[in-house]
Amino acid sequence: MVAVVACGALVGQNLADVHVERAASGYKFTEGPIWSREGFLLFSDIPNNKIFRSVPGKAPEVFREQSNGANGNAFDAQGRLYTCESVTRRITRTDKKGNLEVLADKWEGKRLNSPNDIVVRKDGQVYFTDPAFGKDMDTRELDFFGVYHITPKGQLELVAKPKGRPNGLAFSPDGKILYVDNTDERNVRAYDLDRNGMATNERVLISDIEGAPDGMKVDEKGNLYIAAKAIAVYSREGKPLGKIEIAETPSNCAFGDPDLETLYVTARTTVYKVRLNVKGSTQY
Repeated sequence: MVAVVACGALVGQNLADVHVERAASGYKFTEGPIWSREGFLLFSDIPNNKIFRSVPGKAPEVFREQSNGANGNAFDAQGRLYTCESVTRRITRTDKKGNLEVLADKWEGKRLNSPNDIVVRKDGQVYFTDPAFGKDMDTRELDFFGVYHITPKGQLELVAKPKGRPNGLAFSPDGKILYVDNTDERNVRAYDLDRNGMATNERVLISDIEGAPDGMKVDEKGNLYIAAKAIAVYSREGKPLGKIEIAETPSNCAFGDPDLETLYVTARTTVYKVRLNVKGSTQY
């Protein structure tokens, strides 16, 4: 099924001309899309406790049967998979042989709230958000919501403790800026990153996003694609460029296909795809 999208203009492309197609459906709540260099998309179905592997043109298959409530996913330069496990409240890394290790599950002796989204820079710097939604609000041990950094040596560092709940993350194409959106505040903050992954110069880049911001990705030009009421598109300066309307409320998105010019969108029961004339930025 193809749906016509009515939106504003993106640099080099009129979003009113793009089409949204269903790539896969029949799930409960899809999240965590990430494209592998090996030619497939991974995405989580949180309530079904599974991660799925989808090769273009083929039906999705179960990649991980018991995912511990997997939410956000990311790959590093070595092809290792990083996953936010909401049930076990931890960050795990799985190597190419299937060996899983826990990278983070506590901060100062207290269990994390519910890791939500994660990104990995080319040099191995890892960042993740730790908000709490639903029943996790009642069982959390930490009295704050956090944005965290895991160094290549495995050291866990706290980047920020925003008042609202942090959610999606993304890097600028050069890896020197970390973007973090906030579901409650409906904004996106930016942080400068140095060569060691240290985050400084926190500032609000985008405010008053329509809907509740969730996952987020960046294209090769530095434009941000934010899953909220629709896929809201902003320039690297924070200027609104348009939006891509989805039949269901989107939760996240990821650029994929061999040319990285397809935007895959997880939205409740369905994964959608949109062909664009711009490539996605990737840090791995």
